[in-house]
Amino acid sequence: MNKLYIGNLSPAATAEELRQLFGDRKLPLAGQVLLKSGYAFVDYPDQSWAIRAIETLSGKVELHGKVMEVDYSVPKKLRSRKIQIRNIPPHLQWEVLDGLLAQHGTVENVEQVNTDSETAVVNVTYATKEEAKVAIEKLSGHQFENYSFKISYIPDDEVSSPQPPQRSRRGGHSSREQGPSPGGSSQPKQHDFPLRILVPTQFVGAIIGKEGLTIKNLTKQTQSKVDIHRKENAGASEKPITIHATPEGCSEACRMILDIMQKEAEETKSAEEIPLKILAHNSLVGRLIGKEGRNLKKIEQDTGTKITISPLQDLTIYNPERTITVKGSIEACSNAEVEIMNKLREAYENDIVAVNQQANLIPGLNLNALGIFSTGLSMLPSGAGARRPAVTAPYNPFALPEQEVVNLFIPMQAVGAIIGKKGQHIKQLARFAGASIKIAPAESPDASERMVIITGPPEAQFKAQGRIFGKLKEENFFNPKEEVKLEAHIKVPSSAAGRVIGKGGKTVNELQNLTSAEVIVPRDQTPDENEEVVVKIIGHFFASQTAQRKIREIVQQVKQQEQKHPQGAPASQRSK
Repeated sequence: MNKLYIGNLSPAATAEELRQLFGDRKLPLAGQVLLKSGYAFVDYPDQSWAIRAIETLSGKVELHGKVMEVDYSVPKKLRSRKIQIRNIPPHLQWEVLDGLLAQHGTVENVEQVNTDSETAVVNVTYATKEEAKVAIEKLSGHQFENYSFKISYIPDDEVSSPQPPQRSRRGGHSSREQGPSPGGSSQPKQHDFPLRILVPTQFVGAIIGKEGLTIKNLTKQTQSKVDIHRKENAGASEKPITIHATPEGCSEACRMILDIMQKEAEETKSAEEIPLKILAHNSLVGRLIGKEGRNLKKIEQDTGTKITISPLQDLTIYNPERTITVKGSIEACSNAEVEIMNKLREAYENDIVAVNQQANLIPGLNLNALGIFSTGLSMLPSGAGARRPAVTAPYNPFALPEQEVVNLFIPMQAVGAIIGKKGQHIKQLARFAGASIKIAPAESPDASERMVIITGPPEAQFKAQGRIFGKLKEENFFNPKEEVKLEAHIKVPSSAAGRVIGKGGKTVNELQNLTSAEVIVPRDQTPDENEEVVVKIIGHFFASQTAQRKIREIVQQVKQQEQKHPQGAPASQRSK
């Protein structure tokens, strides 16, 4: 329940008047109104309705000559680390918001709340309740263009109902669920990757059917859960539909919806051809397109369809998804949907694997809080990231945060975007990541790349590099049809270079197969004054990160062996 506090009430106000007032503004109350002297409490089961009530009524409506105040009712003991920020401009870029939030403390998690308001709403979790308090004080009423931020505490579930240690909150699994279920299979649960499509608003009624019979029949036949988001984007010509099922169930449900819309269009003579529109998070679309558009072209050729993807310019804080429009017959569109979703699902699963590897390599790394995806909040499932307990392992190279240096090479024309106006962007990025970020001078007048020198511990490297990759994609420095791949250089002791390569190149080949990154240890390098040589890593963000961590791990193992067996020690002593 979302309990709301209604303040500044006249002593003459009655519970029935409040109920009527809420009802007149299409904010019906399901439960009772708890009326006190000068204030009252009401409950809403859904957070989006609670937000709508606050935005509609607070400071805007009079009752008995007094302007009402409406906000979340959060007892002082539950005012902890969680706050809600409303009235955010829908076109505000995530990096700007992140920079603003980071000025007041360490942000552990940011979650967008789906509402039907024109502005965006996010729930923010800070590392400490003191930081959350400062953020409320500093950001309340913060002006951005013509928008004024509205901020409230929201209940911190971890304070109100702490979980027993043997159960995991984030993943949603209890200790019982880790083994086989009674009479069931021990097969691990797959990640839920729903199919999201856009349908013309005029066909929503036909999809639902009289008394909901059509949608009930559809969900029963396909064993799916179908959410039609009718309240989103009021007045819009299209509405999103989310289908939760197996891949086969999603495809079958999609096919049935296309059939329903085509039949309705023929009966009403409202459209000649109805394209299939699939929604996909921008962070996955590059891999759907493929290098030079090859994946997309193959799907078009195999299915006899025409496929287009909405431009990056359409992405905002309120819209992290791109629209994949498929034109063709119902049969062709259905076949294309299967191929498209296979590619998206594969990209998603690869990211989950890479992220879990990162979490294991950097114990306690708060992945959901990193916000590395430039055009949306974390697309990772809650079980894969934020506030997970630190991974315990016998070998932990990062027990004490070690300062690492990574040289990342970016296109020359992208330097201005990374620095930002008067250096604001690079300052925000450094503050967000907790790293030192410097751009080296150009090596020559005709150089095509500039080197970004990033210094900081592993988590800071992950944040800073992720944001740079995202910025380059967002600002169109790479072809929309190709994935951002950058070259990174890290230095390793010359004594460890052989271990990175492995016998006959075995280790470096395994590294490349594991991470999908290209790893190059140039031969015949002359070690620098620190007896170090350069390892080059080329790949997309997660591939590069995984390769960096694996190479650091090899180096750490070599250092530990050298400490145990100093080079000067006689062989007889080393063998003992």
